[in-house]
This record gives sequence, C-alpha cells and structure tokens, in this order.
Amino acid sequence: MDRETIDQDKNSGLTIGHLARRAEVATSTVRYYERIRLLTPPRRTESNYRLYTGDTVERLRFIRAAQVAGLTLADIRTLLAYRDGETAPCAEIQTLLESRLSQVEDNLRELRHVRRELRSFLDVCRHNSSTESCQVLSSLEQPAKTIPDK
Repeated sequence: MDRETIDQDKNSGLTIGHLARRAEVATSTVRYYERIRLLTPPRRTESNYRLYTGDTVERLRFIRAAQVAGLTLADIRTLLAYRDGETAPCAEIQTLLESRLSQVEDNLRELRHVRRELRSFLDVCRHNSSTESCQVLSSLEQPAKTIPDK
C-alpha cells in the first residue's frame, strides 16, 4: 500500500477485515494483538464496530516485520514502547537485539546437534533395515549425548 492510501486511512475508519487485509494478517491476529495490548483498542461506531486508522496498519506491519526478524512478542512490546516514546534509545535497542541474536545462535547450535543425532539415527535405520529389531530404539535407551557448549 502506498503512503497516500495510509494517510487517507488515518482520517477515515477501517473495519477489522479491511485492516487485516491491508496489513496482510488474519482478523484473529488483530484481536490477539489487542488482547495482549500490542494494539490499542480502537474507537467504535454507534453500532459497536471497531474502526481502525492507517496508524494501526503501520503498527501491524511493524509488529509482523519484527516477528519475521525473529523478535519475540516481549521484544516487540519493548520496541513499540521506544517507538511510541519521544526518543528511540539506540543503546537499549542494540542490547535487546544482541540478546535476541545470542538466543538465536544458541538455538541454532541446539538444532545442529539435533540434526546430527537424527541423521545418525537415520543412517542406523538405513544400514540395518533388514533386521527385525530397530537399532535406534536400543540406541535411545543409552545415556543421552549432551548438546555441546558454546
């Protein structure tokens, strides 16, 4: 959506369906974000319909982009507080991003370990497929290998 359309929407109201289509999310996502207070409850019409603005479209897109970047909802809440404030303290944002990156790197290390284990089990299955007893089951009865430290 172009900037002009968003500016027009800031003055007129969008229904939840229209908002969801503009932001490319499900209406249930909009409601969920309202429940967890990432979105502020919108004004309502006399017939109790929610009416959103173009600002909400931008906020939803911000949230979704942050999620795609791997940030948690807690991280996003913090970033939104900075975004909504007078200043965006880069040092605090940098610390948040460094922490999240560290968590992602830990997760990747764990996933590489899991991949090695699964490949190993699969190799056992492929090389011993003619036997009646699956060697993987007996392998799993052995003490677990730990995930390597950093």
